[in-house]
Amino acid sequence: MAKSYAPRMHSAEHILNQVMVRKFDCGRCFSAHVNKKKSKCDYHFGRALTDTEAKEVEAAVNEAISSNLAVTTEVISLEEAERDFNITRLPQGAETVRIVRIGDYDTCPCIGEHVDNTAEIGTYRMVSQDFNDGVLRIRYKLGNPE
Repeated sequence: MAKSYAPRMHSAEHILNQVMVRKFDCGRCFSAHVNKKKSKCDYHFGRALTDTEAKEVEAAVNEAISSNLAVTTEVISLEEAERDFNITRLPQGAETVRIVRIGDYDTCPCIGEHVDNTAEIGTYRMVSQDFNDGVLRIRYKLGNPE
């Protein structure tokens, strides 16, 4: 059975990750489950978000989405990737790395499918978040793009 892709959700995951990095310096999610209807990201974190922080994260994600940023890809050498990115999740023997750029907002190695522009994502809504054993889980949905 072929893998089902959700380019809108996956692109939103990249933006959420960058918001978390910028706001909390916690690093990108270490685990994500991306579906068309609802997705989740897990972060190594010390606590749950406050209601205010959750609203700020949601607003920051939506601000980036509404900036109509182009989403592009390029392939770089493994040596270049080692200088700029965490490549521990790359398969053994990789010689090149695919980089996904969301405007000047986010850049990271990724093999997934994405939108061409953030205007295609729709409105991000954090539906819940909880904290257990050092893991902050954020669940989100997307509204239809306008």
